[in-house]
Amino acid sequence: MNTKLTLSLEKEVIEKAKIYAKGTGRSLSEMVENYFKSLVAKPNNDEDEIDPRLKKLIGIVKLPPDFDLKKAKEEYYNEKYGI
Repeated sequence: MNTKLTLSLEKEVIEKAKIYAKGTGRSLSEMVENYFKSLVAKPNNDEDEIDPRLKKLIGIVKLPPDFDLKKAKEEYYNEKYGI
């Protein structure tokens, strides 16, 4: 059963969202509903917690066999925070 929902948003946001929806062949209502569903969905396992867009990137970066993740993190934090 569909129920009507009234939202108050900035006019510019609504206009851009309508253009985006039309360009993707969806309705604004469908986009909002899908967004709300994604917010309240409970993942079944760890695999479901990974965004599909991120899953596409898995395996793209090839690291050398001797890559030390702990050392890389330490170097990154040292550079970022001056530790």
